[in-house]
Amino acid sequence: MLGKYLTKSLDETQELATKVAKNIAIGTVVALIGDLGTGKTAFTQGFAKAIGIKEAVGSPTFKLVSEYEGTEHWLYHIDCYRLKNAQQFMNIGGEEYLDPIKGITLIEWADIVEEILPSDTLFINFKRIIGKSNYREIIINWIL
Repeated sequence: MLGKYLTKSLDETQELATKVAKNIAIGTVVALIGDLGTGKTAFTQGFAKAIGIKEAVGSPTFKLVSEYEGTEHWLYHIDCYRLKNAQQFMNIGGEEYLDPIKGITLIEWADIVEEILPSDTLFINFKRIIGKSNYREIIINWIL
C-alpha cells in the first residue's frame, strides 16, 4: 500500500481508503495531511465504510473528535484544524487517541501535532492536481 496514487474522483479516493482500511492493524495512528479540500474527509468516509461504520462520517472540525463503532473495532476521527499546537491536543485528552488499543485513529491536519505522534504513525499526504478539479495525488508512507 505504500506509494503514490492518483485518484480522479471522490469514489476513487474512497476506494483507496477501503484498500488501506483492509490492510491496517488495530492500534494504528494515521496522519492525514493536506490543504482544505484535498480529500482527507472523503478518505475518512471511505475508510469508515470499509470497517463497517453505518453512521454518516463528516469533518469533526467543531467538536474535534468523533468516535465510531465499526463491526470489528472503533474509528477515532480527529480534526486538528482549529488547534494551534500539540499542547492543545494534549489538553483535550489527545494522548488517549495516540495508542488506540480498541481501534484506529485518523487525524486530519496531523502536521499540527506531528511532534507527539507515535513513531510508527502512517502518514498519508493529500494534494490537489492543478487544472484538474477532482484529481488528487495521495502519498502513503510510514514515518521513521
